Amino acid sequence: MRPSSNRRKPAKKIYRVQVLDRAFQILSLLADEKSGVGPMEVAQRLKLHKSTAHRLIMVLEASRFVEKNTISGKYHLGSRLMELGLSAVSRLDVYEVAGPHLRTLVKETGETAHLAVLRDGQVVSLVNFESSQTLRTPATVGTRTPAHCTSLGKAMLAFAPQEHIDDFLRGRKLLRYTPKTIISAAKFKAELRAIRTRGYAIDNEEREPGLRCIGAPLWDSSGDVIAAISIAGPVFRIGDDRVQSLSMAVMKIAARISASLGYRSGKGKHETGSYTD
Repeated sequence: MRPSSNRRKPAKKIYRVQVLDRAFQILSLLADEKSGVGPMEVAQRLKLHKSTAHRLIMVLEASRFVEKNTISGKYHLGSRLMELGLSAVSRLDVYEVAGPHLRTLVKETGETAHLAVLRDGQVVSLVNFESSQTLRTPATVGTRTPAHCTSLGKAMLAFAPQEHIDDFLRGRKLLRYTPKTIISAAKFKAELRAIRTRGYAIDNEEREPGLRCIGAPLWDSSGDVIAAISIAGPVFRIGDDRVQSLSMAVMKIAARISASLGYRSGKGKHETGSYTD
């Protein structure tokens, strides 16, 4: 009897992992659908039995990981996730260190400043400090954007190990968002090489017409790029005549934040060009 009991244990372990995996799939689905998703749609899109989907949603709802819109009957991400997210972010050294420097960057440039990380090939916005200008970019905290057409994403990828760049491009279609979006893998690699040489990245209306962004990487004490910062504003304010001075301001603040995180100039594992404050 004992050998038989031992054989059943792995199956039970796999089932528990599968339940967690399905719960995470539901959360990811709701994160991608801002208008919410109904239980039947959850079951259909994740290929779950409707009773399984219903039970998982009920458990998630009881813990406030998802919440139901009483009018539409659809579910969206719950307040508990926001609480956990804010708690996690508040413990990030880069978040605590960067705040005062980003405020300085806003004052020096007059444009909205952003800080983001790279996750699963996408840029995840962690914090932004808005410009006082009447026309300014809106808050983006928590949003995900494609890395290939943003200054933040390109700044992080440019200083990543070559194998990370290869993994990013492997099997990925670089989608076009504007006529200026880089959609060729060869041109994108050339762009990353140029960024690595000069130390900063530019989103020249590649994600949104009329919007220009300048980004630079943040380094930690071990010499790895862990995040990036940027400024964003309309092209008529971030004109060609200001790109050089604004890029120097962004790199200067990036250098200060990196130094506060324990980074020492010249110690970056994949560093080529950079600004030292």
